[in-house]
Amino acid sequence: MKQERKAIYFTSVNVILIAVLLAAIVISFMFGRYPVSPKELLGILSSRIFTISPFWEEKMETVVFNIRLPRILMACLVGCCLSAAGAAYQGVFQNPMAAPDILGALSGAAFGAALAILFNASSKLITISAFLFSLLTVFLVYFISFHVEGKKVIGLILTGIMVSSLFSSGTSFIKLVADPNDQLPSITYWLMGSLSGTTKKDVLFVIIPMSLGLIPLYLLRWRINILTLGDDEARTMGINVQLLRLAVILCSTLITAASVSVSGMIGWVGLVIPHFSRKIVGNNYKHLMPASMTLGALFLLIVDNFSRNLLPTEIPLGILTAFIGAPFFIYLLTRKGDSF
Repeated sequence: MKQERKAIYFTSVNVILIAVLLAAIVISFMFGRYPVSPKELLGILSSRIFTISPFWEEKMETVVFNIRLPRILMACLVGCCLSAAGAAYQGVFQNPMAAPDILGALSGAAFGAALAILFNASSKLITISAFLFSLLTVFLVYFISFHVEGKKVIGLILTGIMVSSLFSSGTSFIKLVADPNDQLPSITYWLMGSLSGTTKKDVLFVIIPMSLGLIPLYLLRWRINILTLGDDEARTMGINVQLLRLAVILCSTLITAASVSVSGMIGWVGLVIPHFSRKIVGNNYKHLMPASMTLGALFLLIVDNFSRNLLPTEIPLGILTAFIGAPFFIYLLTRKGDSF
């Protein structure tokens, strides 16, 4: 009977979270520099399925499909991926402070983007460069960690800190030699994170690597529970610890690299949202992973709406996530009866 109540609870939570996310998506279409009424939005969306005589301005249709739809989808995808990666890393490394940048993925992406901007590359090449350098950084961390004596998990974390510092220094050097009138502002703005200018091509570029990472993480979520018990416990249960850890790290790296390459440096999502999800569904990754994915998408979508509507000029996402994430994390840390 108790198990049935738990099952009903977890199902209800997932249904509510998905319903709230869908409602937030619909509402997001209506707000912006060009407001779209619910009637106009319904008509514009229905016109792609049914034959409807337009009762809205032509520019409204352009705004909905070419500007807001790609940005809304990207906000949901990036939030989902960063939160899922953070939850996975926290389980793999048995560290509540683990985040998507623990192995240097964000530092590598920042270096790749800054390098591309320094050479006056196109926006597409900047995205590709950030993606490739993000992957390269984590692969370098994993390769070096093999030569570190002692516990592999500690070796990975320490190597990640060192390599991340190295690439951060490289980014600082690029900012030093960049043109202060053109290149330096572009690098600085990219580092603050933004979904401004997101296009359908950007969504198509990241949807494949994101899917290749998210789907295995979702399917492996119950095995991550075993990793949280420790390597010795996992081995006694017949789990190939090294292979499973590598698979989770590769998937998490892939979705982190894809996210950062199109959004820039967005922090706190992968650290705060998994902990908030634990308060709702507990530590079992069978429920924690889908809750983190949905809440991450919802959180970044809401933050992005504030980013583009709060002031006449758009606020970079990295600034808002820090303003919201840091105080909220302090609240979680200081709540009585809660522990990490």
